[in-house]
Amino acid sequence: MLPALPARAPAAPDPVALGRDKFVQCAACHGADGRSTVIPQYPKIGGQSGAYVVNALKAYRDGRRQGTYAAIMAAVAKPLSDDDIVDLAAYIESLDTAP
Repeated sequence: MLPALPARAPAAPDPVALGRDKFVQCAACHGADGRSTVIPQYPKIGGQSGAYVVNALKAYRDGRRQGTYAAIMAAVAKPLSDDDIVDLAAYIESLDTAP
């Protein structure tokens, strides 16, 4: 009889991978690499600080952020949970910003 192996705890979800899955909608305006290749006026978000992205998305979602594209961003951010926002921020921060 083989000895019983200790039970392994399930691996914690990878926020970068989860964020990548959610980034599809963001890429429509900000580009697949977060460099705003679609419309030059859209900000380049690839490599942006995760803390900044979390604060910005929560402010858009909660109606506390104003500006030129605030209405667009509010509509995108409204359905996001806090966990969704943290995952997106992790992915955006991980994007390579080298040319």
